[in-house]
Amino acid sequence: MDTPDFPGWHGTTILGVRKGGRVVVAGDGQVSLGQTVIKGTARKVRRLSPGGFDVVAGFAGSTADAFTLLERLEKKLEAAPGQLARAAVELAKDWRTDRYLQKLEAMLIVTDGRGLYVITGAGDVLEPEHDVAAIGSGGMFALAAARALMDSDLDAETVARRAMAIAADICVYTNGNLTVETIG
Repeated sequence: MDTPDFPGWHGTTILGVRKGGRVVVAGDGQVSLGQTVIKGTARKVRRLSPGGFDVVAGFAGSTADAFTLLERLEKKLEAAPGQLARAAVELAKDWRTDRYLQKLEAMLIVTDGRGLYVITGAGDVLEPEHDVAAIGSGGMFALAAARALMDSDLDAETVARRAMAIAADICVYTNGNLTVETIG
């Protein structure tokens, strides 16, 4: 994400785990500028309730950009209540084609307890193949750890918490201060 106009904000780790009829989205709390930790208690996982329909969303990237995308997602969900996949696709289409939105530097993981999706600015709405999705600088570490834990007897939240702890031990842009939301 480092571009000449972009100040070097790094990371986060957001992880979504679907197991046993539950979906957990966990995010760390670290915000870094270059090699400096600016904040360790950021909340990058949010519960949205447009029209009484619960959705959990986690974001990586620029906070202001992510909030813009979350507001747009809420509007899409209000227009299509209970249809997260449709709202996600509509958001991705807008993000890909709208000149203003194209400049946004963030990614989202969203779930309604049934679907689990990664939404990107490239127009992608991806549903994970193995019931685990991850984004951010520590995302691949958390993804690998969660995938390894999925065959265990652990529940979704425990898988997510352990995988996030592993990512925090490896990725310098990820800390162990978690926000965890469960749905389903």
